[in-house]
Amino acid sequence: MGSSSWSSSAFSYLSDSRVSSSVDDIFVNKKSGTARKDMLPAGIKFRESRDSDAHPESLAIAVFLDETGSMGKIPESLAKGNLCQLMDTIIKHGIPHPQIMFGGIGDQHSDNYPLEVGQFESGNAGLDEWLTSLCLEGGGGGTSQESYLLAWLFAARHTSIDCFEKRKQKGFLFTIGDEKSWDSLDSLDLKKIMGYEQGDNITAKQLLEEARRMYHVYHIHMNCTRYKNSSEVLGYWENLIGKQNLIILDEQDAVAETIAAIVDVTHGAELKNITKDFSPRVAGAVEKALAVIDTKTNIAVIGDGGILTL
Repeated sequence: MGSSSWSSSAFSYLSDSRVSSSVDDIFVNKKSGTARKDMLPAGIKFRESRDSDAHPESLAIAVFLDETGSMGKIPESLAKGNLCQLMDTIIKHGIPHPQIMFGGIGDQHSDNYPLEVGQFESGNAGLDEWLTSLCLEGGGGGTSQESYLLAWLFAARHTSIDCFEKRKQKGFLFTIGDEKSWDSLDSLDLKKIMGYEQGDNITAKQLLEEARRMYHVYHIHMNCTRYKNSSEVLGYWENLIGKQNLIILDEQDAVAETIAAIVDVTHGAELKNITKDFSPRVAGAVEKALAVIDTKTNIAVIGDGGILTL
């Protein structure tokens, strides 16, 4: 997948037409309450990010959006315009061939569709199709835990990406939400959700380490809900994923720019050159979220290997 190309002007025209549209108008499967069968993980062998004549050096980027009630505005904002910020920023600052796969995360214990997965795409039509095909079930179990670990499972075991397989260049995997992850999947979960005929219990930590073989893995904690500055939730993520890979973001409208900045910074761009194109509010939110300062070396470290000189 991902052989088509991105057009900022074409997507801007589409997003302008959606300004007054409701989320049910844009995300048609939300209205029906039924997920697209080809987005359900059971039976999917691989989602592929491949090089092509149009994209000779593809970079796989997986973005898994929390579909529960408190997080539903983020997919809507992407469809109404912020997808343009995501793609334009990544491309402008040194990554000409991004291929993005959108997925949806819910609750493995309470939701009908705790995991939905699109395809890796580079062009307008494909990106928009898979994004707006998410069901946005809007559930969640009310336990301060969602099934982010399913994203790591799928990426680790059910994606095949040329950037890693051909060039030993890791892709990027982002989960976005405001709660903790469930700590494990049991054999019943694996059968019900993934279609595995058999399997042992597996922990979130094990799946995270599997995903890290091929991906730089980040969790973006949306620090603007009832879990704002929650020591329980933030402490959980710091212990599991590490402080430098936990991105604490205060602005929902800055998700696209934050993802793009992480990708570009990891590949050598300077954060100040990226954020100068953002609004002051978004730029401030991104800079605050990304800078983890090592006071001994005066270097800001961004996650898995991206380094900014201050």
